[in-house]
Amino acid sequence: MSFLRFTLLIFLAAASARATSRPVSFQHEVLPVLTRQGCNAGTCHGSPSGKGGFALSLFAFDAAADYAVLTRDLLGRRVDIFNPPLSLILRKPSTALAHRGGLKLSKNSREYRILHDWITQGAQTDPPGTLRCEGIEVTPGTAAVLHWPEPLQQLRVTARFEDGSRRDITHLAKFTSSDEAILKVDPVGRVTGQQRGQAAVMIRYLEHVAALPFTLVKPVPGFHWTDPPTANYIDTLVHSKLRELQFNPSGLCTDSEFLRRLHLDLTGMLPTSAEAEAFLSDESLGKRARLIDTLLARPEHAIFWAQRWGDLLRVTPSKLQSAGAQAMHRWLVDAMADNMPHDRFAKALLISSGDTFVNAPANYFRASSSRDDVLETTTQLFLGARLACAKCHNHPFDRWTQDHYYGMGAFFHRIQRVGVDKKKGGKGELLVSTVSEGEVTHPRTGRTMLPWLPGRGEVVVPQGTDRREVFADWLTRPDNPWFARTAANRIWAYVMGRGIVEPVDDFRDSNPPVNGPLLDAMARDFAEHGFDRTHLLRVILNSRTYQASSRSTSANGEDRRLFSHFQPRLLSAEQLLDAVCRVTGLTESFEGLPAGTRATALPSPQMNHAFLKTFGQPSRDTVCTCERATEPQLAQALEFLSGKLVHGKLESANNRFRKALAAGSSDHEIVTEIYWTALSRPPSTGELTSAFRHIAGASDRAAALTDVCWAILNTNEFVFQH
Repeated sequence: MSFLRFTLLIFLAAASARATSRPVSFQHEVLPVLTRQGCNAGTCHGSPSGKGGFALSLFAFDAAADYAVLTRDLLGRRVDIFNPPLSLILRKPSTALAHRGGLKLSKNSREYRILHDWITQGAQTDPPGTLRCEGIEVTPGTAAVLHWPEPLQQLRVTARFEDGSRRDITHLAKFTSSDEAILKVDPVGRVTGQQRGQAAVMIRYLEHVAALPFTLVKPVPGFHWTDPPTANYIDTLVHSKLRELQFNPSGLCTDSEFLRRLHLDLTGMLPTSAEAEAFLSDESLGKRARLIDTLLARPEHAIFWAQRWGDLLRVTPSKLQSAGAQAMHRWLVDAMADNMPHDRFAKALLISSGDTFVNAPANYFRASSSRDDVLETTTQLFLGARLACAKCHNHPFDRWTQDHYYGMGAFFHRIQRVGVDKKKGGKGELLVSTVSEGEVTHPRTGRTMLPWLPGRGEVVVPQGTDRREVFADWLTRPDNPWFARTAANRIWAYVMGRGIVEPVDDFRDSNPPVNGPLLDAMARDFAEHGFDRTHLLRVILNSRTYQASSRSTSANGEDRRLFSHFQPRLLSAEQLLDAVCRVTGLTESFEGLPAGTRATALPSPQMNHAFLKTFGQPSRDTVCTCERATEPQLAQALEFLSGKLVHGKLESANNRFRKALAAGSSDHEIVTEIYWTALSRPPSTGELTSAFRHIAGASDRAAALTDVCWAILNTNEFVFQH
């Protein structure tokens, strides 16, 4: 159909259309209806290749393209301006014709009438000068608390236009619950609680996204708040949330549990048997706080936490060359040992230049090998924002738009990476620098993008100024609402097993923190103390919340998110390997590294190590914490049951208990030493009795002791942190 003929048909249809009270807006009504019905979702016609030959832009981010697809493609059959009910856009979703997606549009619905009226009026696009929607407002405007027996809330959504006018668009908004087990929301915005807990409702209208967090409070028969003591503001805020949702916290963990937990969190290693016995025999007040200070100052703490940052910064020879990986690892260890403030740490990475073998932070731009990679890495690490989705279209679950993506990308567009030719004496290093020219062009609109910052908008950077410095200064401001919260959440997650926002690098309105006041207080404390990582760690570790028992009670057994009790978690691959080595008294050898190197001190992954691979050591290909496997798997159980590494160390004549046996130690001495080393506690009477019975009934004492040690290594108490 020619463009002239199509235009003429629209004119004739509009002239003969029945009169309506007002024209239907393509931008403000038709597209929202398609979003509301799920037509342009990523699982339907909004997927990159569309469905059934019909492709829409994801959540209507490209109105012009969507208009062309609806009115021009398929010989104009999707809209029939002469006989609107025959339009495919009406017949398919109403199932008048076979529709793989099922019924999406009832004929007696308001949405059907909007599409029908738009087609009847000539299926026209909005005229020039149509007011632009600048945002949406949701009523109620703040976090809501719903109580039984009527946990109900009606939402109202208002669109705000550029001339200051407002319009109720509740019937055009798309509502989604973040957790339907806790609350449900129907298409008209009516929220209904299902069970106690916390969830959010996400509201979408065009490119505008809002989210409203809900707390669902359901009375628990017989609940009585025990009013437990508090050590600091962490406990106060955790207890406030627990009391609101009617969970009582567990009591304190035992000294042996605390000792083992703290050593693993701060150094990655088990305490020695001597350290465990000394701590448990110490009856003085304040011994837990003193141990926290002692371990924070240990060199093993800096090395272990450098490894954690090595995961995030992709410190691996495949990305940085061996020399670069070694340099970056040493820099991270020094930064952790010196307790480098987090704002200085971030700036050192973001404005680094020079030879990647000499100036280690410059490897940040080697691991991130392109402008887009740098942008996505930086926002995920330091803002908790997963921006990758906004590269091709507006973010489907957040406020980020494609304009935001390329506006922020402008800060990193002028980075230059030049490899040093080996023929000219180079060894594979990369020289990182910036140039004074170069702009980002928006791939869809063709517009030249000025640097853009959240909360500030477009930024004019003076000529000759490194744009990265402007970004880094904004990022590390104490009042930046993302920087401190993201860092505090990550530190909390490392020692508590899960973040207040989870995943830790996925901050968005539709994924609210489980305890917003707690996260805000930690972020404020962190910023006020100069972004001191050790200070914040010390506050968390001294709290009763961190020191809570992992044993749940009838009053908190249902809680998995609010930190009413410590959540047991599987030791990391490196921690487990070092723990096996500590119990057996045998070190592990790693290719190209000095003898005695611990797994928790590895500068980069050992991808050829079967044990580490089985237990989820990441290859460091991405900046996502999800790359490190944390869930137990069958292969891991088999590794301990019959794996080569564990079996080999247990059978070695040089292991701890075989040496003790050769030296004439008694069964009691040997078994007790194994328990102290593996579990940081003495064996119980029942455990000793079982061990002695097995040894006495065996013909080979060494083999029997091997069985005892093997049994201890296969307990949940050993492989999990409690």
